[in-house]
Amino acid sequence: MVASMKIMLVTALMLLVACRSEPIQFHTLTPAQLSGTRGGGGEIQIEGLSVPPQVDRPQIVIRQGNSGLAILETQWWAASLADELRSALVDQLANATPQRKVSVRIDVQRFDSIPGQYALMDVKWRLRSAGEGDNALISCRSTLQTPSGPSIDDLVIAQQNNVKRLAALISRAASGTQKGCPVTP
Repeated sequence: MVASMKIMLVTALMLLVACRSEPIQFHTLTPAQLSGTRGGGGEIQIEGLSVPPQVDRPQIVIRQGNSGLAILETQWWAASLADELRSALVDQLANATPQRKVSVRIDVQRFDSIPGQYALMDVKWRLRSAGEGDNALISCRSTLQTPSGPSIDDLVIAQQNNVKRLAALISRAASGTQKGCPVTP
């Protein structure tokens, strides 16, 4: 009787250990330190933001091969990807100094993350003066690609860099110092 109880206890403990999963790690598109200081004068509001539904989830999604996607069950964004991207852009655009109040509508066409290769954002964006109806000041498409190391942390940092570069393009267009779409740095 005692031997069978010990066997059952050991079996139960082994099952509990086998069911243990890796802890979830959370990531953000907002870097730990923002550069610059808050600007005065005008402001840039995010009027709307959309991302492809395949990647708009709390879990980080990476590409596998030419046609596959993998949903990483233990690597999550701090919020849905759309909310993470909006929050990061709000923080980055707070440093902008447009001549007037403007709003931007952002439509992410692709958000690719490939460990050991690159992070890519392909974005259509439209800038317009606040309160002027549907009259666009400028409509642009920017493809931002940053090399990435093999880890998920490397991919997140590469995407943070893409967000920073997108915010710089939007800020440059909102400043009114140049005509047309700014060139991707």
